[in-house]
Amino acid sequence: MYVLPSLFTAGNMAAGYYAILQAIQGTASDWHPFDRAALAIALAVIFDGLDGMVARMTNTTSDFGRELDSLADTITFGVAPSILAYRWGVLLLPQNIHESARLQVTELGAFACFLFLLCNASRLARFNVTVNPQPENPGRPGKKYFVGMPTPAVAGVIVSVIHCCKTPINEVWIAAVWIGLIVFTGFLMVSRWRFWSAKELHFGSRKPTRLLLLLAVLVVLVLAYNDYSLIVLSLGYLVSGVLARLAYGWGKRSQRKLHAA
Repeated sequence: MYVLPSLFTAGNMAAGYYAILQAIQGTASDWHPFDRAALAIALAVIFDGLDGMVARMTNTTSDFGRELDSLADTITFGVAPSILAYRWGVLLLPQNIHESARLQVTELGAFACFLFLLCNASRLARFNVTVNPQPENPGRPGKKYFVGMPTPAVAGVIVSVIHCCKTPINEVWIAAVWIGLIVFTGFLMVSRWRFWSAKELHFGSRKPTRLLLLLAVLVVLVLAYNDYSLIVLSLGYLVSGVLARLAYGWGKRSQRKLHAA
């Protein structure tokens, strides 16, 4: 039974390896390998969720499984998205763009993608060594939250944009925005901001019908309209964490003003 969760982890790693191979093959004239790489990473998000769920359901959690999962996440949600983001969004800018501008954007993009990878590894290392981490903007007592945006969710943001847009970026200013998104999502990973955890979902509750119905609707939407549903879900999750942090900051400032008055 201890092998069962690791099989899903292996699937996660295989999807990441496949995504890297596809990202290397993509060109400005053929964007299909980039799209396949994005979908492979999106599939790996499902594998990543299942390995932990299966381990908890079968009571087969182990230190080995936890470390293997972190290594797999580094490959699939760190190395693969950083290579994909660099090649799709920065490296394939047209040759007719001013050479110095294209070179500067390319170098900046390479550095930003490395920062993304570094933040990914740091986020996973912090997760492994921290016991009962608490966000700097606490939520409701008794609720489970992630401290920092989870690496699969961040990778989901990157690949959902690629899957929605399809063709590689061909404008310098769009590439600059893309680099900004990469840096910002990297920051969210290592931040101490509160993000909702799917561990709050309990399928063993007395009335799981509403939850199952909601999940069924989400699955249908993703399968039927994945070009848009994936980007809406991933960016919606990102925005929810940012808004939670801003709301907490505004609330603290309001309290200080009231005390000062």
